[in-house]
Amino acid sequence: MTRIFSILMALFFTVSLARASEIPAPVVVKVNDRIHALLGPMEMPTKKNQGYMVNSILLIGDTGAIVIDTGLSDEIGAMLARHYAKLTDKPIKYVINTHHHGDHTLGNAAFPGAKFLSSEICRQLMLEDGPTWIGILESINQRKYPNTRVIPADTTYPKDSRTELTLDGIKMVFWVPEAAHTIGDMMIWLPDDQVLLAGDVLVNQVTPSFRDAKLKEWIRTLGEVQSLPIKTIVPGHGPLMSKEQAAAMHQRMLSLYDGITAGVKQGLTDSEIRQKLDLVEWKKLHNFDEQMGNNINKAYLEIEADNF
Repeated sequence: MTRIFSILMALFFTVSLARASEIPAPVVVKVNDRIHALLGPMEMPTKKNQGYMVNSILLIGDTGAIVIDTGLSDEIGAMLARHYAKLTDKPIKYVINTHHHGDHTLGNAAFPGAKFLSSEICRQLMLEDGPTWIGILESINQRKYPNTRVIPADTTYPKDSRTELTLDGIKMVFWVPEAAHTIGDMMIWLPDDQVLLAGDVLVNQVTPSFRDAKLKEWIRTLGEVQSLPIKTIVPGHGPLMSKEQAAAMHQRMLSLYDGITAGVKQGLTDSEIRQKLDLVEWKKLHNFDEQMGNNINKAYLEIEADNF
């Protein structure tokens, strides 16, 4: 019986390793000597990519390292950790979550011993919505993830704040806007490097998701980004961005918002408004077909409520 149990356990771990090996490898981009971006696939989560689609970031400090965003499962988090180990032998001391969505947070379990940081609202929403995101993960891959669990922040930062601090020798500003992609976003500004770690407040070459957004505040936040002396932006999804590309996203969002607002004031339905919108620039983005219909509907409902 003991021998059979050992064989079954060996098979279990072999299958688990095989599954983990199927996760696509990130594209590793060195921003500078202490900042490395691990860029995930740009398509929507599928069984083929096992839900891996997020950008993650490694900051190498004086005595340890800091990770920003960890993927949709403990297996994705573990895959990222193996890539971090190729870049530094320093221990991961901190994990920062830019917002509560599972593709940015459910890999936290792969970093035992780290201290977790996020906005206050991100922590709250992780606890509320985490089980839903685990359900999404298991539905995508059609199997259970017993080691994927919600691990919320130990330390949090309030809404509508900018907190200056130094973590392991790296100066940073934790910027929590009123709202944007979600009501719990937090961006990390590195003033010495002139690098913005934006989470999904900024995405590049992909269609942003409006699912949990507050669009008016998001557009305002994108405008405020332009006041920073930015050299490089690491977005939540897609390749590294320039300040000019961030400005282009701001303009796309603003034009869309204004177009839908004009339609609402004319009494048009969301489907009628869509026929009138100029979506040429949007159609160039990844995942347009999957996201844009829901985005327009979400924007319509928000703007309609604001104009009621």
